[in-house]
Amino acid sequence: MQERMEELIKLINEADYNYHTLDNPTITDQEYDMLLKELFEIEEEHPDWVREYSPTQHAGGKIIEGFEKVTHKIPMMSLSDVFSESEVVAFDERIRKEGINPEYMCELKIDGLSVSLLYEKGKLVRAATRGDGTTGEDITHNAKTIKVIPLKLNEEVDIEVRGEIFMNKKTLEDLNKKRAAKGEPLLQNCRNAAAGSIRQLDSKIAAERKLDNFIYHLPNPLDYGLKTHAEAIDYMHSLGFKTNPNNRLVKNINEVLEFIEEKGKLRPSLPYDIDGVVIKVNSIEQQQRLGYTAKYPKWATAYKFPAEEVLTKLKDIIFTVGRTGQITPNAVLDPVVVAGSTISRATLHNEDYVNAKDLKIGDIVSIRKAGDVIPEVVERKLERRTGEEKDFCMIKECPMCNTPLVKKEGQVDYFCPNNKCPARHIEGLIHFVSRDAMNIDGLGDRIMEDFYNFHFIGNLADIYSLKNHEKDLVRLEGYGDKSVTNLLEAIENSKQNSLERLLFGLGIPHVGAKTAKIIAQKFETMDNLENATFEDLTAIPDVGDIIAKSIVDYLSDDHNKAIIEELKDLGINMKYLGEKVEEKEEFSGKTFVLTGSLEIFTREEAESRIESLGGKTSSSVSKKTSAVIVGANPGSKYDKARELGIPIWTEQEFEEKLNS
Repeated sequence: MQERMEELIKLINEADYNYHTLDNPTITDQEYDMLLKELFEIEEEHPDWVREYSPTQHAGGKIIEGFEKVTHKIPMMSLSDVFSESEVVAFDERIRKEGINPEYMCELKIDGLSVSLLYEKGKLVRAATRGDGTTGEDITHNAKTIKVIPLKLNEEVDIEVRGEIFMNKKTLEDLNKKRAAKGEPLLQNCRNAAAGSIRQLDSKIAAERKLDNFIYHLPNPLDYGLKTHAEAIDYMHSLGFKTNPNNRLVKNINEVLEFIEEKGKLRPSLPYDIDGVVIKVNSIEQQQRLGYTAKYPKWATAYKFPAEEVLTKLKDIIFTVGRTGQITPNAVLDPVVVAGSTISRATLHNEDYVNAKDLKIGDIVSIRKAGDVIPEVVERKLERRTGEEKDFCMIKECPMCNTPLVKKEGQVDYFCPNNKCPARHIEGLIHFVSRDAMNIDGLGDRIMEDFYNFHFIGNLADIYSLKNHEKDLVRLEGYGDKSVTNLLEAIENSKQNSLERLLFGLGIPHVGAKTAKIIAQKFETMDNLENATFEDLTAIPDVGDIIAKSIVDYLSDDHNKAIIEELKDLGINMKYLGEKVEEKEEFSGKTFVLTGSLEIFTREEAESRIESLGGKTSSSVSKKTSAVIVGANPGSKYDKARELGIPIWTEQEFEEKLNS
């Protein structure tokens, strides 16, 4: 019987692959159902025989208490966006300036949810979301319900692949018909439906949503002897992954533009939503030569299709106060559906923006989602004016505390100068718990506003005292014992964050997430930073006078000192927990450029080692470059280094200096 079970697993997995991945069914639905029924019966009779790669595992049923954090060994970077043909051409020109004549792989940009799939000896062991690129969430229990995601590969290989989980248009249509019949709210678009399905704690719900998946990226192709992205796609397909048949390898930028035009026209007829085209340099060696910025690979970009525009009425303009005191006018709109989402608000940025667009209250305006994401007022429709519209008038006092607003010379924004303004306060609290700061799951903007209005949270310390209100929280609409327990655990876990998250969360003016990490690495503890002078700070590369003064002023303020002391008393970690910088003469304070194909290190490893020894890396060679580290087949950067007389290290010399 055990042999029959293995035979059934093989037959059903092959049928699933042919049907869902190749779109080429090889058996009838009746035959498939008979095989699956027989397998279920055997597994019910012998539960200890159940294999983790059995197709029955696609059915769901596992329920988890919450999503565990996952650290990506190789970061899941996002892509830079371009919105016009001229920007696509400029992307190509930047690559050619590096002495590269590229082929490009053009891919459809699926509007879904990024996923990383990890396999050991060919078996799926983990699926994770992108998260912030470094840390995501474990969604293995739901990923296993997606039939096109193989539970066992065609080879017993250790591999990580990345792709997009999405919902087909027809699936959403059928799902909404069922929800309407039950009187349940409809799901507005495929992307939100897919993301919401993956966020379910009960995998049976995800299984019922019939999600789909395309795999499009292998983060370490050289480890498998692959020299191009196209080879990587073919290899992943051969392992059993579903890849998009609409990909196309092209020879030049003109063929890229032809692909964009062609797919833009086909967009409405595709069975799934796309919001653009991804353009990637095909050669892996060329990808490595081009490298990365802090956020994006330089060898890829995403062209975003022009956003859908719809008309609605500008009912009012209201004003909000940000955490720095900045006053922002916001459009209040008659609710309208744009690109699958209901929009009733849109930012108007500042007074000059409103006046430049000649907006009046009562205007009919066109709305779109910038990059298919952020609601944007495009223009007023002058021909639709009736004469009853009201002129826009910038306020003179803070809408929350009535303090007269100030506008600094040369700036376009107005500010509330009152540091104790309640609106500034709530925005500061929201910033503190945000993803790049203390990253507390469950404390989104609206929840923070509710807790503030209910007087549960009035300052940063109150966040860590929410456990004192546990009985009150479970009585709130939308909360229960489980969600409150998860929230309080997330708050407690955030106490162990590394120092840079706390520094960024405090909202020190001009201190972004990257600067916070540089400072945390340098000073290692909050006590050291509090004792640092202006001169100590400006001695750090990338920390100028403005940032240094802002930090000194913030940490000298008695109110801010008291906040930090209170957080210390609550057990918030005040130390840097990441890789420490060990100053080394050959690297400290110096700038390095990597070029060519490295063999001893990956480019990310080399950059990390340089930074850990007090140096920094740059993507271009200049007179300020301290040394250029070259691998195989170096390009124009090597030539420029020779021209400028800059020291050139081989990879072996670089390794020797690291280890000396």
